[in-house]
Amino acid sequence: MANAAMERREDAAAERSRARRMAWWHEARFGMFVHWGLYAQLGRHEWVMNRERIPVTEYERLSDTWKPKERPMREWARLARDSGMKYLVMTTKHHEGFCLWDTAQTDYNAAKRGPARDLVREYVDACREFGLRIGFYYSLMDWHHPDGARCAKDPKARRRFLDFTQGCVRELMSNYGTIDILWYDVAWPLKTPERWESARMNAMVRRLQPGIIINNRSLLPEDFGTPEERIAAEEGRAWEACMTFNGSWGYFPSAPDSDWHSSRAVIEMLQKVTAGGGNLLLNIGPSPDGSVPRQAYQRLAPVGRWLARHGEAVYGKVDRAYDSLDWLVHGSWTLKGKTAYYWTGRWVGSEIVIGGLQTKVRSVASLDTGREVSFTQTKDRLVMTGLPDRSPDRIAGIAVLKIEFAGPPRQVLGPGCVVI
Repeated sequence: MANAAMERREDAAAERSRARRMAWWHEARFGMFVHWGLYAQLGRHEWVMNRERIPVTEYERLSDTWKPKERPMREWARLARDSGMKYLVMTTKHHEGFCLWDTAQTDYNAAKRGPARDLVREYVDACREFGLRIGFYYSLMDWHHPDGARCAKDPKARRRFLDFTQGCVRELMSNYGTIDILWYDVAWPLKTPERWESARMNAMVRRLQPGIIINNRSLLPEDFGTPEERIAAEEGRAWEACMTFNGSWGYFPSAPDSDWHSSRAVIEMLQKVTAGGGNLLLNIGPSPDGSVPRQAYQRLAPVGRWLARHGEAVYGKVDRAYDSLDWLVHGSWTLKGKTAYYWTGRWVGSEIVIGGLQTKVRSVASLDTGREVSFTQTKDRLVMTGLPDRSPDRIAGIAVLKIEFAGPPRQVLGPGCVVI
């Protein structure tokens, strides 16, 4: 019994620690993912080495020909800030095995090869210059390391590869000041966290970075889940949807403009993650010299303008709207306590009706115009009148109505019709 009580106390303490560490992340809502490595030079997806079966010796030559321009990360960080993003996560080492920092673990790194400098250092400096939280992506899988595959069957190879992996992570956690996020990826070929020594490695990470948050891809749940290329709320835990912009994580210049998500689509993603209490990590794949593709600029600039006006419906502590509010034909919800935000991307004219609200409405206002909206509320209908004939949002056609309730809002709708 004493041991059980101690475990409960330890679990409670761990949850309090997690809540403190995660507080900023829950309020940030929107971050930029950056996939950048040798694969950018080929421009055929970040898995090009594997999918085209390029031999290691041939692929290695890319490390000497890669010559990024001076400090391109300032461009990324400025774009992220101006787009309403609050944090970045950059690939320090992707599956190809090339390290973007000055590491003692291998000479296959940016300081000793073509770039001839520490690209992680430049990234960290850019994030701090533009006031953004800093995340490091690290791929556990490694196609270049000689033990990266054989560690699955050879114990000595596994020890060497784990020492290499832990050495890399230790450097990243030790050499760049405060780091906010560690984002692991692809725990292959070892199939359990015990074989990866994930608990030991993450304990080391937290000794070096007490405030850090860690994702779930070292085969341990850790602080947050990471649904990929889909927005799917995870029950009972923090989650972040990581999404490509054009179907590829790495630089892919042949992708047609139609493959890129529109500004409107990005804003709709933000509604969905916010309604589910999650975050959105939206990727860009810079060109070999580090420039951001023009399509990302074209789409993110309007998103930043939209968030400057409607950000209160996105940022900060939110409640899961799905638990108490239902979908409608012309819009969807986000929720903060007694305040609900109705996002309408299908503007229906000067009168908008919402059915099924069971809680008394105190006031309605437009985030687009800043004006109060006239309304009447009956048992099963909220009727808002005097609205513009056309959507007041000229950026993406997604207007937001702020509705204050007397208590936590509740909506009851269903497949049947109203019974009179």
